Amino acid sequence: MLDKPAGMSSAAAVERVKRELGARRAGHAGTLDPIATGVLPICLDEATKLAGYLLADDKAYEAEAVLGVETDTLDRTGAVVATRPIAGVTRERALAAIAARTGEHDQLPPLYSAIKQGGVRMYRRARAGEQVERAPRRVRIDRLELLAFEPPRLRLAIACSKGTYVRSLVADLGADLGCGAHLGELRRTRSGVFAIADAVAIDAIATAPLVGLVDATGLPIVEVAGAQVPRVRSGVQMPPAELAVPPANYERFQLVDEARALVAIAHVEAGRVVYDRVFGA
Repeated sequence: MLDKPAGMSSAAAVERVKRELGARRAGHAGTLDPIATGVLPICLDEATKLAGYLLADDKAYEAEAVLGVETDTLDRTGAVVATRPIAGVTRERALAAIAARTGEHDQLPPLYSAIKQGGVRMYRRARAGEQVERAPRRVRIDRLELLAFEPPRLRLAIACSKGTYVRSLVADLGADLGCGAHLGELRRTRSGVFAIADAVAIDAIATAPLVGLVDATGLPIVEVAGAQVPRVRSGVQMPPAELAVPPANYERFQLVDEARALVAIAHVEAGRVVYDRVFGA
């Protein structure tokens, strides 16, 4: 797991790690903009099959909001589009705005984002001067805490659902306060089971310990008897009782062999175990 440095794209970080570790395949589990730092899970070789599950994980961040200045990208890399006075913004008003943004709400993604429309990234359409229609997305803010109030800068701690744009959250807070705002700094402190305390600097990646497949998702673990492993890897669907899958795990779980190697990620559907992904086949 990488502690991505500022100034590097997520794609460039993946290529660097892939080259350093001699992997055949690599991918990341959740883009960080170049200005952002922090937790970037990178999946290598067989682990690339896990990327979709890691993308679905909740995230946590520390962010700096800069009040009084709006930009077209909603962060400090963009062109300034508006400035407004911040004299009326008090700590109490900031806390009220933060409380109102906690919980579930619809969020409009940034115009300059990697979301695809007709197979083309929105930021490419925006830079080409095209009209871009944005649809709001439902997001969940579990924690939004004011760490420091030093106008024009606010420090925030955020815990949120997948797909939440912190840039948009900061811009929304600025609109709520009537002065506008943009994102100055962003650091991802957690992505699913991966925490910043365990992240490794890119210059140390060549000697960093790798996280095992079974430990990467946090999904419940069900051990498969040795005789059943070839059947699972061949895609034979069986009743959950035959694989000793408890009902509490039916939604999604990991099947591991007696040596705790990952065999499959599965769920129960219509009374049978269905394999979403098979490993080591």
